[in-house]
Amino acid sequence: MTIENADRPDVHATAYDEAALERLTGEAAQIVARYPNPRSALLPILHLVQSEDGYVSPRGVAFAATTLDLTTAQVSAVATFYTQYKRHPNGTYTVGVCTTALCAVMGGDAIWDEVAAHLGIGQDETTDDGSITLERIECNAACDYAPVVMVNWEFFDNQTPDSTVALVDDLRAGKPARPTRGADTVGTFKEVSHVLAGFPDGRGDEGGLPGEPTLRGTVLAKEQGWVAPALPDEGARRKPSTSQRSTSKKESR
Repeated sequence: MTIENADRPDVHATAYDEAALERLTGEAAQIVARYPNPRSALLPILHLVQSEDGYVSPRGVAFAATTLDLTTAQVSAVATFYTQYKRHPNGTYTVGVCTTALCAVMGGDAIWDEVAAHLGIGQDETTDDGSITLERIECNAACDYAPVVMVNWEFFDNQTPDSTVALVDDLRAGKPARPTRGADTVGTFKEVSHVLAGFPDGRGDEGGLPGEPTLRGTVLAKEQGWVAPALPDEGARRKPSTSQRSTSKKESR
């Protein structure tokens, strides 16, 4: 079956086989039903087609456009904005090395240099066997475990160049890789894209509670009796301060 729209010359005729199209159409309908405005479903539907093709393919763009009554230009504008959407085939595993400030100074830059040289690839490039796509990633809000590496957005904390090289070698060899927290296993890029489309796989229920570094601030606050300052009452919030009233008078002159 072919997805096409003769009224939109920008939607090129592209094809999924009948089984894939039936599956995508059914799941897209579930996604659209979550939103008052169908166009709000674009982000999860892009993850959905990525779970099918391993990237946001031309036929995936056409499917999303047809499903949501958008043009392919509108869909592509969104797909090219967010780095989690790939516009060319992605590896089975996306290995992201955080090189933002804290991770960088804690060793993230060294990890990146070592792993990139070991794999022979650079930013957003994929190994010849299709197993690993390497990318620099921005802060993951995991600074307490720096330097951090992520595999398909699962955390591998307190990494070193040697441990990360061993990690990518295990992934390429098909050996199981266990995140340091969160899920017990790492899903493939397609599997995780399906989860991001809104279809849980059960991995979210794995793993334990936040570790000691994450909780250290709350422990210190409790030990020291630190509390957040009280909010002013409603009247005080609405009443301008003396300095604000003075400023207003000066500006009005």
